[in-house]
Amino acid sequence: MRNTTEILGIPIDIIGYGAALDKLEQFMGEDGTHLVVTPNPEMIMKAQKDARLKEILCSAALSAPDGVGVVLASRLTDKHIPERVTGCDLMPDLLGRMAQSGKTAYFLGAKEGVAEQAKVNMENRYPGLKIIGTHHGYLKADDDKLIVEELMEKKPDLLMVGMSADLALNWVYDHKELGIPVIACIGGTLDILAGTVTRAPAVFRKLGLEWFYRLVSQPSRASRMLQLPVFAAAALREKFARHSSLR
Repeated sequence: MRNTTEILGIPIDIIGYGAALDKLEQFMGEDGTHLVVTPNPEMIMKAQKDARLKEILCSAALSAPDGVGVVLASRLTDKHIPERVTGCDLMPDLLGRMAQSGKTAYFLGAKEGVAEQAKVNMENRYPGLKIIGTHHGYLKADDDKLIVEELMEKKPDLLMVGMSADLALNWVYDHKELGIPVIACIGGTLDILAGTVTRAPAVFRKLGLEWFYRLVSQPSRASRMLQLPVFAAAALREKFARHSSLR
């Protein structure tokens, strides 16, 4: 049975890294499409003002806790999340397993050339891996139609969508007919797999300061980082409101 906690109306899975990886493999052997999302504070705050985005997040088969802010916010609920489970950790390990099982993947997203380089890097890392197509994420109407036709023809087991959260989720929602077993909305993971963006050093990740490293290395993200204190305040208000209603 799925075990979740709810943060500002968004269900987040209480799941460890290994169990999340096993769950993704399980999805590939099941009927239907399984949407995988990795909510962070920015995404959750956007969903507070966008009913459609919230609906899509709530419909996900797996909502992995990306971002230390989500883990900390869970401690304000009755059910705590044990650890971060990020897309940029999950996806390479999943691809490694797929190289052994013969499952196929398609990379969609990022700037032109990035998905292709990610494909090269992952196929070099995992001999036998089958990445059966790539396309950048700056889609025009004609691109969209061609990609949908290609995906329906090739039928990958995994579609990785590397766009901003709202763009990725809305694109997936508009193309439910694809019938791909696992569709993972994974933000900037393709850039990391391609080597065009470097992750924070391990010590920053271990201390929960990856957001700080990103802010220092990419000052343009400053406006996005302002969502962190807004998210924290909203999570605290939710906790107090919950306790007040129980009195």
